[in-house]
Formats: sequence, structure tokens, C-alpha cells
Amino acid sequence: MIKKFFIFMAFVFFSFGAAFAELKVDIVAGATEPISIAVQKFETVGNVDSEDAAMIRDVVDADLKSTGLFRIVSRDALPEFVEMGHLPDFKLWAAIKAQVLVQAKITAESGGKYNLEFYVWDVTGKEQIEAQSLVASKKSVRRLAHIMADAIYERLTGEIGYFDTQIVFIAETGPVHNRTKRMAIMDQDGYGMRFLSDKKTFVMSPHFSPNMQTIVFLSFRDDDPMVWTLDLDTGEQRRLGQFGGMNFAPRFSPDGTKIALSLVKKGITHIYEYDIETKALKQLTFGNSLNTSPSYSPDGKKIAFNSDRSGNQQIYVLDLETGKVERLTYGAGRYATPAWSPDGQFIAFTKMADDTFYIGIMDPRGRNEKILAGGWYMEAPSWAPGSRRLVYYETEKAIDGIERISHIRSVDITGQNVYDIDLPDDINGVEPTWSPKLP
Repeated sequence: MIKKFFIFMAFVFFSFGAAFAELKVDIVAGATEPISIAVQKFETVGNVDSEDAAMIRDVVDADLKSTGLFRIVSRDALPEFVEMGHLPDFKLWAAIKAQVLVQAKITAESGGKYNLEFYVWDVTGKEQIEAQSLVASKKSVRRLAHIMADAIYERLTGEIGYFDTQIVFIAETGPVHNRTKRMAIMDQDGYGMRFLSDKKTFVMSPHFSPNMQTIVFLSFRDDDPMVWTLDLDTGEQRRLGQFGGMNFAPRFSPDGTKIALSLVKKGITHIYEYDIETKALKQLTFGNSLNTSPSYSPDGKKIAFNSDRSGNQQIYVLDLETGKVERLTYGAGRYATPAWSPDGQFIAFTKMADDTFYIGIMDPRGRNEKILAGGWYMEAPSWAPGSRRLVYYETEKAIDGIERISHIRSVDITGQNVYDIDLPDDINGVEPTWSPKLP
């Protein structure tokens, strides 16, 4: 079950001067000089666990550093501590080349809660550019850190933050020819991984609902490949329906009322749309070709999918209002697993060419293709909120057929700043899906 957290946020906004405009990061650009951020030691008031205060600071540092857009100033280089409510001596902070200063204070409140206050200062402009107060249960202290990091990221980039999110994936264990596949969930930084399914049932292709209430996935329970749903509050699993054939590759619509999936009937695979309320199933693609991997556009009016109707695997877009299908990809190689970005500006994909797999993006017309990563085997791109970062998995080539290791990796849309998300040593991660921001 996903824990329910009480979080109250109070915002205090300040006007932005010309100096702050110079700080704003253009995260679409390729090589961008990182903004240097100094995060002070947190003040504590009342019965605050010192480890909690240190952990929040560490997580904020790690979140911001992981983007590649920010340089965290060494703690050893920080000048004299400045208490909240006191104006910093900006000359001292400029001397260590800090462009941004972050102050924070944690106060222990009644009922087992923390109040986290923080200020963000533009050192060059000598002005405060952000101030927030967050209240949450002590049990959700790590979320406080992610929310604080999101606020700083959003103020300095103008983009939606993605630190207070989770990733659902398939955790593989065991020898390469006899792997156990379990559904698992973790924070976007790999923290708090836990299993959502048992070892008995082979599962694949998990995806979140827009409200984070449900995960839809493919289950081979009783050797019958069918689409199921998992309620994250109750842990209850339900089969989606009896469709008279193998069904797979499920995705929620943006409003959460429908699920697109692939269904095999008489040896032909087509995309269907299932209405959750009416339980009606509607066929969307036709003909004798294989059609799969549906992904809704953010407005829910179109579906990107891959099909071999042209002779080899390419990506197409179906207009749900007119029924018109348009081919997007014409490049060398095969294209698969399209994933529409939350802002609608990109479609991510997997490409296979010259014995190499690639993760790439293109615009919704199939133009301006950009390769972000390549390797022996990689697949399943999924977008972070804000549409500036993707997660995918990469499998290393087996050595003498003995071992095959799969990593969950993240990359930004410039193709820069690729990193692995840490998993336990005995777990291989595949088929990751990034959640919306947590409720």
C-alpha cells in the first residue's frame, strides 16, 4: 500500500529582478554551465531528530546534483552560518562562487509533525527569490526533502519538478534462463524499493494511472496472459475482463477512464480501448498487421503505436476522432515502444538498427529525431513529469552466456547526464515506468 501523507504547503512569492533572470537554467540546451548552489546546515527547533535534518539536506543536495544542472558547493567551503531571518552577507557567498544560497529550518510540532521552512537567495541579485513552509508527518520526512528540491528546481528552471515521484518496474532475480519477475516500486532515486507481486506469478508491463491510485499490468497468472489492475491503497488485484484472447501492453488514458491495450484474436494483434466504467471494449486498429504498444497523447485525442503494416516495425499515430492513421517514422531500422511526453512536445521510442538498440525522441510529426542513448539492448522509455527526463532499461550483453545484467537508467532530453538508479545487488530492473507527481 502507498502510505498516505499529510502535507500542507504555504507559499510566499517574491518578485524577480533581472539578476535572477540570468540564473534561470535553459535545460533544453546541450552543455549548460551548472548553477552553483550552497545549501546551509539546517536549523532545528524543538525535538527534531538530528539524523532527519541531515538526511533532508543530503537528499536535497543529491536531487539537485542528479539533474546535471546544478553544482552543489562543498560544505567545507561554506562561510559563516546565517540564521533564518538574518540577511546573508552576499559578498562572502559570492567569494566561494555560490550563485544561489538555501537556508532552512525544521521545527518539531505537536502530533508527530515537522515544519520545514526554507529560503532561496539569488546571491548576485542580493534578493530572496523563494520562500516556502511545509508541514508533514515525521514518517514522511524524506518526501519533505523531495518536495523542497522540486520547489528549488522549479524556481530555477521554470519546469515541473520530478523528485517527489516513484518508479514502478519489473524486478528480475535468479539465473538468466530461469528468472523470477516481480512487480516492484521505488522512489525515483531508488530509495524504499518494495515488491508489489509475489514470486509465483510472471508479470510484465506495469503502468500508473494518472491519479497514482492504480497500476495496470500484464499477468501470466494460471498461465493465462491477461491485463490486471492493482489498487495501491488496498493491494487488491483484479482482472480487467474476459476478452477471448491474449491481451497485453496496457496504458491508461490521460483522464484515467480508459485503458488502451493489445489483444490477439485469430493470430492477429490489434489495439483496443477498454472503458473502465461501462466495461465496453472497442477495436481501434484493423487489417492483418501486428499493432501494439499504444501510448495516448496528453489530450487523449491520439494514440501512438507501433505496427509492421509497412513491412517492418514503425511508429504510427491514430486520430481517435477521425480514425485516420499516419505513419511517423521512415528512418533506417525498426521503431517500437512509443511514449508521448506529458507536455505533448515529444514522442520517445526504441530504435533497432545495425545490431544496436537506441533510445530516442522526435516531435509528434516524426521529425527532428534525436538519439539519447545506445547499447546492446535497451527499451521501454518512460517520461518524468515535466517532460525533460526519461527512464529506460539497458541490458548488458551476456558474458559466455552465464550472466546478463539489466540496469534502470535515466537520461535528459539533451542526451546528457545519464545515470543508473541504484537497485539491490541481486536485482535486475526492466520495464520501468515513471509516475506522475505524488498526490
